[in-house]
Amino acid sequence: MKVATRRAPVDIPIPGLIAKVALLGILNALAIWAIFVLIGESAYWIAVMLAAGCALIDWVFLTPRLFPWRYLIPGLIFMAAMVVYPICYTVAVAFTNYGTGHLLTKEQVIENYLSRATLQEDAPEYPAAMYKSHDGRFAVVLIDPKGEKLLGVDGEVLPLGEVQLPVEYADSDGVPESIGPYQRLGTLELFQHMSAVEALQFHFEDFILKMRNVDRFATYKPQYSYDSNLDALIDTTTGKVYTATQGTFLADDGEALDVGYRAPVGWSNFARLIRSPQVSGPFFRVFVWTFEWAALSVVTTFILGLLLAVLLNDQKMKFKGFYRVLLVIPYAMPAFISALIWRGLLNAEVGLINDMLQFLFNVRVPWLQDPFWAKVALIIVNLWLGFPYMMLVSLGSLQSIPDELYEASRVDGATGWQQFWHVTFPLLLVSVAPLLVSSFAFNFNNFGVIYLVTQGRPAIPGAQTPAGATDILITYTYRLAFESGSGTDYGLASAVTILIFLIIGTLSWFNFRFTGALEEVHENV
Repeated sequence: MKVATRRAPVDIPIPGLIAKVALLGILNALAIWAIFVLIGESAYWIAVMLAAGCALIDWVFLTPRLFPWRYLIPGLIFMAAMVVYPICYTVAVAFTNYGTGHLLTKEQVIENYLSRATLQEDAPEYPAAMYKSHDGRFAVVLIDPKGEKLLGVDGEVLPLGEVQLPVEYADSDGVPESIGPYQRLGTLELFQHMSAVEALQFHFEDFILKMRNVDRFATYKPQYSYDSNLDALIDTTTGKVYTATQGTFLADDGEALDVGYRAPVGWSNFARLIRSPQVSGPFFRVFVWTFEWAALSVVTTFILGLLLAVLLNDQKMKFKGFYRVLLVIPYAMPAFISALIWRGLLNAEVGLINDMLQFLFNVRVPWLQDPFWAKVALIIVNLWLGFPYMMLVSLGSLQSIPDELYEASRVDGATGWQQFWHVTFPLLLVSVAPLLVSSFAFNFNNFGVIYLVTQGRPAIPGAQTPAGATDILITYTYRLAFESGSGTDYGLASAVTILIFLIIGTLSWFNFRFTGALEEVHENV
């Protein structure tokens, strides 16, 4: 009979305990500081996640029974920060209009319009003297047309005589040298703070006083007012009402204000990929070429790599070591350097390849200018970069096939070609096929070669989006986000990114299923 005994608690060395508590204390202090900063920036979700992560770390490291989790928590936190959060953020952006003209929040846009003002030409101007306190605050003394001195401070204007601050005069010009903590700025000092001074606004009666030049303030009138009941901006000059509508302040006649705000748009970005001819036409061309590019890249590199592997696997070939070193050089060089070298070689005017074609056949090929030849150029470049990998993989797989199978096939009277198709190739696929699927997924997102060689060009005529004839989905997404001539469109780019994610996820699922099927074939051989 076994008697259950309670495990005695593990004694933790005092120095180790002190070090652990000190490190956790520093971590919590930094987290608390960051949380308050995030709250001040209205980043509430990030602040909540940071607080939850910090609490989880404290719980795991202060609870003895959760000791194994201490090795998993750092990786899980980094995975959440570097993988899960970007995915969730991308999905969220895909359902918004985030992009050029819609970068700010609604509150920021309203504040931007409320700060706009129009100069009142018939209103008086005020000679001004600028002041600055030690804590960086500014004030201004204004002289109205009647000679009365006014003090503008903290956004308001008051008669200088009503201000409860000591005023000191240093000369007979009638302008104070100091007003309480504010000291008068000289001309050179004023220019040092010009950007801050130009942003100053002071409400005076129904108007706003703003700097017009170095020593003078002018009268302005707010250009817009905001009606919270209508959720609309009103042009005070014309009386036109601009109502907030899906990220844009829109008038009844269809006129929109130039600055919009981020807003949910539902499935609009995905619908644009299907319904808008200017978007869907180029998108489907890019979509089809992406599959063609990935398939051709895998097929060409695999065929050439397998052919070279079969030749190098021949026991009768001499200098095999030399040939292997020579053929692996393209794989050893950095891909981006090779791509840039090939771009120079393929230059239509001064490239070496066209010079050779001109010398031999009296032709010059527009490698990077014509859509068809640009695609051919990309296949050639990727063939150069990819065949060594396929050669090494195929060579290793060929050397793992037992010689007894070849001897048995020769006894049965099989020719060399029959041995390859019925013995070598099926067994080769067992180890190579999953790599072919993963290579397809890699080339599906092969940003470097496309962008470094052709940059997705030449452009597709009539495309509303920055789509090129050699763009694949990943380069198309990049150019949507950062290279659009009419501005960036992060929402549409995120929608395309989700499609890429779903395609790559499907390929990965297929890879796992196909790998399992090939393992069953291998077991039955």
